Amino acid sequence: MIWSWRISLVALCLTAALPVLAQNTDDLPSAPSAVKQPKPTPSTPAPQPAPEVEQSEPAQPAASATDLSDPRDKSDANAPLSDPNTIRVPVNEVNVVFTVTDKHNHYVKDLSKTDFKVVDDEHPVEEIRSFRRETDLPLQVGLLIDASNSIRERFKFEQESAIEFLNDTIRPRYDQAFVVGFDVAPELTQDFTDNSEKLSRGIRALQPGNATAMYDALYYSCRDKLLKSPQSSSVRRAIILVSDGDDNASHVTREEAIEMALRANTIVYTISTNFPAGADGERYDKVLERIADATGGRAFRPFQLTDVANAFAQIQDDLRSQYELSYHPANFAHDGRYRTIAISATKKGLKVRSRTGYYAPGE
Repeated sequence: MIWSWRISLVALCLTAALPVLAQNTDDLPSAPSAVKQPKPTPSTPAPQPAPEVEQSEPAQPAASATDLSDPRDKSDANAPLSDPNTIRVPVNEVNVVFTVTDKHNHYVKDLSKTDFKVVDDEHPVEEIRSFRRETDLPLQVGLLIDASNSIRERFKFEQESAIEFLNDTIRPRYDQAFVVGFDVAPELTQDFTDNSEKLSRGIRALQPGNATAMYDALYYSCRDKLLKSPQSSSVRRAIILVSDGDDNASHVTREEAIEMALRANTIVYTISTNFPAGADGERYDKVLERIADATGGRAFRPFQLTDVANAFAQIQDDLRSQYELSYHPANFAHDGRYRTIAISATKKGLKVRSRTGYYAPGE
């Protein structure tokens, strides 16, 4: 009888406690795997992780003959080159970076916006909305070095010149650079970093190879490195391309590579390794000049091997001697069309160097 009474009492206590237990269970957080995340809508793409700035070891090659058979067949394979998501120009406003030199090729750094005229798509720009002199901006620099057989004899010197340039140019906690070598395909040997030792190791890791995929290397560097890296309006992007200009293995064309550089808002400086030039060298130097001129950079033609270091030094000066202006184009349309830019100085004897155009956003 006593046992029956005790069992009934325990059952009564458990019955009374059940609501409390159930309430406490509801208050517990769900396991992470059980939490449903809302699916992103087409207009709000899922956020992508920011690229690493530093790595404890030199980066492994990000591209090879097997994993970059065509640089257009990656994440953007279904996106046309006019995809508005890759446009870095603010809607209805164009930003242009440029340099000014005098007849002695000296930089002119003390001009104001009234000293310039801008023509957009053959229409004069009525108002320059913003203007500033940029002499000490943070940099994002891509160093692209031809590692094909054609430059094997000069390769070691070019490596050392590039190392010296990055040591003098990249400032810790301020600038960043990456290193890409290319023969049959682009090869990333050092990702973005401000560490000069890592950059030096990335350059020395390059080994001369076979064919030359220069256009693929430029396309890849602009699309997969610069376009996908965080950038504020006060950061300058540049690529230094060291090559003889003889491309025989790319899957993209020269103009496609230039287009991607324009979309990434990147200035391209080229350093020819054709010395002495000869007939073929002259032809390939024209290719390098076309790339540099279209993006607002400069094409350097060293007469001898020791002039390569001088070319790097001039590029450093160029990057620290720039102007920036912005304006609203006339008759602007969101049609994804290429529009030309022409900037001229009102004072005689001054030469303005800037990119020659841009791509308008699409609908």
